[in-house]
This record gives sequence, C-alpha cells and structure tokens, in this order.
Amino acid sequence: MSSTTASTVSTASTATAAPAASTTAVTAPTTAPAPRQVPAFWLALLAAPVAAGANAPVLILPDMARSLGVATATATWMVTAFAWAMAAGTPLLAALLRRRGLKPLLRLSTALVVGGTVLVAIAPWLPVALAGRVGQSLGGAGLVAAAMNLAGSARRMGVISSGFGVMGAAGPLLGATLTDAVSWRLAFAVSAIALLAVPAVARYARDAQPGEGRFDARGATLLIALATALILLPTAPLPAVAAALLTAVLLALHVRRRPEGFVPSALLRSPLFLISAALGVTLSTTYFTLLFTVPSLLQDRAGWSKGAIGTGQLITLLTASALSWLLAASSARLGRAAVRTILVTVGATAVATAAFSASGPLLLLAAGAAAFTATGANATLSVHAASATTPAQRPTAIGLFALSYQLGGAFGPGITTLLILS
Repeated sequence: MSSTTASTVSTASTATAAPAASTTAVTAPTTAPAPRQVPAFWLALLAAPVAAGANAPVLILPDMARSLGVATATATWMVTAFAWAMAAGTPLLAALLRRRGLKPLLRLSTALVVGGTVLVAIAPWLPVALAGRVGQSLGGAGLVAAAMNLAGSARRMGVISSGFGVMGAAGPLLGATLTDAVSWRLAFAVSAIALLAVPAVARYARDAQPGEGRFDARGATLLIALATALILLPTAPLPAVAAALLTAVLLALHVRRRPEGFVPSALLRSPLFLISAALGVTLSTTYFTLLFTVPSLLQDRAGWSKGAIGTGQLITLLTASALSWLLAASSARLGRAAVRTILVTVGATAVATAAFSASGPLLLLAAGAAAFTATGANATLSVHAASATTPAQRPTAIGLFALSYQLGGAFGPGITTLLILS
C-alpha cells in the first residue's frame, strides 16, 4: 500500500509471503510444516461481496429515499455510514485479529453481517436502517481484514482486489435490478454472500496463531474520532476541520507516549507507508466520487437511461477490474515507482475527462479509469504498506492502510452530494 523507495514490489511480496494472520515472526525449525495458504478464491469470496453492498445504492438512492420518507440527499447517509464503519472498523478488527486470532474475528464478523442485514430488512425509519448498515459494514470490515492479512503477496492481493472490482461493478446494476424486482432492501443483502466463504477460510487457516499485547483503547478512540471528523469534511467543513485538528494533536501526543500502541510511531515515520496511504485515499476518493457522479452526468449530459447506465458501468468496471489484476500481477516486475506513476497518471486523466467531457462513452471511460486506479492501488499499495513494518505489526499496517482507503468511500458520496444532489 505504500511505496516510496526504488526497490521493487517483489521485496514486499517476499516480506509478506506468510499469512499475515500469524503476527509473530517464524522461528520454528526448518522441519516444521509450513502453514497452509487459504486458496485465493475463498479469500476473494470472503472480501468481495462487501463491495457489491457498498455500491448497491448508486442507482437506487431515490427509491430508498421515498421508502424511508427522506430527501435523496439525506439518503446518501446510508452510503456515508457504511463507508465510515468500514474505515473505522477495519483497523479495529485487524487489531482483534492480531490479539485473538482468526476464528474469533470470523465469528464476530459473521454475527455483525447477519444482524445488520436483518435490521436493514425490517427498518421502518432511516436511523434503524443506518444502524443496520453500520453492522453490515463492521462485519464486512472484519472479513476484509481477514482476507487481506491472509493474502501474503501482490498477486494474491490482486485476486482479492479484482474480486472487489467485479462485485463493485455489479453492485449498481444488481441493486437496481433487485429493487425493481423485489425491494431496495434485498439489494443491501448481497454482502451476506461473503458468509459462504467463512467455513472454508476457518478450516484452511485453523493453524494461525493469535498475537499478544495490550489493546490501546485510547489510541483506537482517537483514531476513530479523527476518521469521523475527516468524513464530515464535505458536509460540515468548519466544525470538521476544528475537530480533526484537535483530535490529530491529541493523537500525536498519545503516539509519543505510547509509540507501540494502536497507531505505531514507526509507521508514521515510514515514507513507504505514508505515501502509500496518501495515494490510497486520493485514488479511492476519485473512484467513489465518479462512481456516484457519472450516472447523473450520463443522464444530464448524454441523456442515457438508468438501464443503459447500469449496463455501461458494469461492462466498464468489469474491464477495469481485469486490468487492475494484470497490474497487480506484474507489479513486482514493474517496480514501485512505475506502479505509482501509472496509478497517478490514469487517476488524473479520469478526473479531467469527467470534468470536461459530454460524451457518454468518455464519461464511462473516466469511471473505468478511476476504478482501475483504486482497485490497483488497493492490491499493490497494501502489500507495500505491509512491508514497511515487522511481521508482528503487519495486520496493524494493513488495517491503517485500509482505513485511509475506506475514507475515500466516505468522501466520494459526500462530494457527490455537494456537486450533484444539493
């Protein structure tokens, strides 16, 4: 997830070859059997459905709003709450993985996904639906944390991220189809598909050992407060800036007092981690902004119907996901600098195209380019970020990178509200 040196991604891949759910360095004799790797298919199935659940509202915000008796702009809080819980929950549940191991994480995540899905299905009012979405998202964050920590290489991480891309691509059209056929509530249940992978992952990873260490509750609270303040920037800029600055100062003081806590000081001093996290949040924000903005632009500028938009997005984002896997698979050969250059160049081109083009195909191309950069960044930069620390801290590094990436999932809908729905 971060890469600022001239060394290649192969270094990161080697550094993370062992499943990250085991948080201690390997010191067993050479005669000890190596831990079995979870097949990449199961990891993708464990993590990817959350992307479909996250993107399902793209084309059905008005339907949700009418059902709950709120304005369309207010209904976007269903998206923001989901993204906030993903951002806050991923490092928290990665910490649970580090301290308690894989099986407790899978049990808690399963319970959260099931409980959240039930709440959304029966919610008569927006606050109840929001609580359900938060539960779904926290559970999904745990499943994503497990999958990312068990990946171990850029190629396997690429399979997970491509699965994210495929399910994310299908999310808008799937959400619209399920809404038209049954209800928007069913569209939000698709993330529960991930639970099919839980038994297989638990079986393959049963030898993973939990880590040790006292949980840094104050550091976790301050980090979540900072993430919350940042997420509110598009909707309440002045209070959010004040809260973010205050929380950042308190968190910095806390990190100085407890450098090995929830936010390790070594990561904050690592250019490799910091640049990866910064690129992750930037490219993710671009993607989620265009994901929710391009459908409105296609209607307003090109006169496309909702069905045409959904189909066009599906084809475009599926193509982008396949290309992002190719980038992840070849990232070791390309090197970190080349990967960063590709991601930044394509991301900037996507923004410029969406801002100035009135052509439907070009607008879809912009959305696809943004999806390619975000999915590719998640696959490659996450491995870089994990290589910036010790084996014991890899779940923490991946969790914090995922937090920065998921912030984009909250910023994007907020920016869309300001640009399109206000």
